[in-house]
Amino acid sequence: MSDFRQPGPPGRRRLDSVTQNVTERAEHAQHEDSRYEAVRSRDARFDGAFFFAVETTGIYCRPSCPAVTPKRRNVRFFATAAAAQGSGFRACRRCRPDAVPGSADWNVRADVVGRAVRLIGDGVVDREGVAGLAGRLGYSARQVQRQLTAELGAGPVALARAQRAHTARVLLQTTGLPVTEIAFASGFASVRQFNDTIRAVYAATPSALRAAAPARDRPARRDATPSAGIPLRLAHRGPYQHGPVFDLLGHEAVAGVEEVSGPPGRRVYRRTLRLPYGTGIVAVDERPGGPRTGPGGWLEARLHLTDLRDLTTAVQRLRRLFDLDADPYAVDERLAADPRLAPLVAARPGLRSPGTADPGELAVRAVAGRARSERLVRRYGKALDAPCGTLTHLFPEPAVLAAAEPAGTLGALAAALADGAVRLDPGADRDEAERALLAVPGVDARTAAVVRTRALGDPDVAPPDAAVPETWRPWRSYALNHLRAAGEWEQHR
Repeated sequence: MSDFRQPGPPGRRRLDSVTQNVTERAEHAQHEDSRYEAVRSRDARFDGAFFFAVETTGIYCRPSCPAVTPKRRNVRFFATAAAAQGSGFRACRRCRPDAVPGSADWNVRADVVGRAVRLIGDGVVDREGVAGLAGRLGYSARQVQRQLTAELGAGPVALARAQRAHTARVLLQTTGLPVTEIAFASGFASVRQFNDTIRAVYAATPSALRAAAPARDRPARRDATPSAGIPLRLAHRGPYQHGPVFDLLGHEAVAGVEEVSGPPGRRVYRRTLRLPYGTGIVAVDERPGGPRTGPGGWLEARLHLTDLRDLTTAVQRLRRLFDLDADPYAVDERLAADPRLAPLVAARPGLRSPGTADPGELAVRAVAGRARSERLVRRYGKALDAPCGTLTHLFPEPAVLAAAEPAGTLGALAAALADGAVRLDPGADRDEAERALLAVPGVDARTAAVVRTRALGDPDVAPPDAAVPETWRPWRSYALNHLRAAGEWEQHR
């Protein structure tokens, strides 16, 4: 046995173990002290990154809650709202912690926990159960449960339950739908389960929760019916540059599926959505919404669904499209340290890296281009039962395209998407997806980079021919968006 593998004296091993435990406890205490300082200063930058609960009141809040700051000894911290709920705490009615943007970590991370959280957000547990989630991740249900619980303090069922509760609150407080319809639209298996969850999470009955709706939501409720659509406020943290996002969406819009109308600053983006249970049409307003003071805000949207069970999935896909869960503070701090990017970041703080509402559609469009994509929509897209203005079709499904136009790169890509050889869902492994894309005849590295950035939401992608500094990691996708917005990237390509 070599020297470095020989066990040390038993007493030395025990001493090392004690020292390690003491160090870990000290680091944990320091970490929680930092969190408490964020709570004490009501720092909205940390909304969604963690939650705190007050043992004397039984309530959990977001860090920026305007209520009186509790004493440190009475505070507990949680990584997720689900973990706080699982420990018996109910949501604060003043700061509504369930409505904060999601943690940016889950979009950045490529490990199994990050992939699992994205899939749960897309409604996979509600539709396919924990076994379906585990199958998509390539792990056993027990492994997924263990990893999520160890890191987030809640397993997949608890995370999905918290998400259902939030969806139910939105429907209760912004629509006039009957409570029974809301229960099943939110993903609950029974009205009893729905009632029990609402009482546990909000310490109120569904009817009382509806009556307690904030005044700003009440005018919208009068016309919030299935035919009028569901009004939504899609929250984001920090500053948000609306103009470049709507510029990009307008430049890329495929007729029949998307449109951008109105003058700059007052534009409206509208598009059709293919969803698990039905179809949808969404309209998102460019005009910023937000509190008079403090960072953060929201995008005003209205969502029309043929099946209300698709609400959670539709909202998550819109959040990915508009990159609403990003952490602009972390991105801007890193990129502003670069002399070339510093003035660009100062000019456009909070610039986002837009994603997509349909990953398969984006991949096809990346290969086909805008003009050909419009022809594909006219020939093979499914017509809406009730067209809405210029929105008349859903983008054709990969299986339809593979059968209709099997030749060339488009046909090969459509076939790979249809049979699962290329997976672009929220839980897909990004490296595996890129390798599968590059294996499709005709798909080059530049196209794969576009798909990885937009369809898979990778924040750290650079085209293969770009001389991008390593110091821009892990936000190279955002750095290139700054160059594009400034008109510098195209001329240096």
